[in-house]
Amino acid sequence: MLAQIKNGIVIDHIKAGQGIRIFNWLGLDKTPYTVAFVVNANSCQMEKKDIIKIDNTIAINFAILGLIDPHITVNIIENEKVREKIKISLPERVENVLICKNPRCITSTEAYMPHVFHLVNPDLRIYRCEYCDEIRSAGEFR
Repeated sequence: MLAQIKNGIVIDHIKAGQGIRIFNWLGLDKTPYTVAFVVNANSCQMEKKDIIKIDNTIAINFAILGLIDPHITVNIIENEKVREKIKISLPERVENVLICKNPRCITSTEAYMPHVFHLVNPDLRIYRCEYCDEIRSAGEFR
């Protein structure tokens, strides 16, 4: 396993079993740099968790991470030390992450229109289309 990251990212506190979604979404199976993917690690805060260690700095869309699991923590590592700890949460607004499937929505007829959704129920992780009020679950991102 990757012992120490010099400069990179650690995605921690991923709900056990959800780490593979993040791993695949980030395309980490195709990277030229070292990546460690830990599944079902013991945790004091959670019963089990997944962890992804990336020995490189990459751009990450935190909104999608929040849709996958709003309890994730992202640690930015510089010179083998945690420079920043980012607590992820459900985003209030997402654009072109969830797709409106309502055939009467303007996004179905006008391809240039962005798919914009707003959080309406954080407990159930439910979003509403800005244009037609179609309801989508956070787990349905593309």
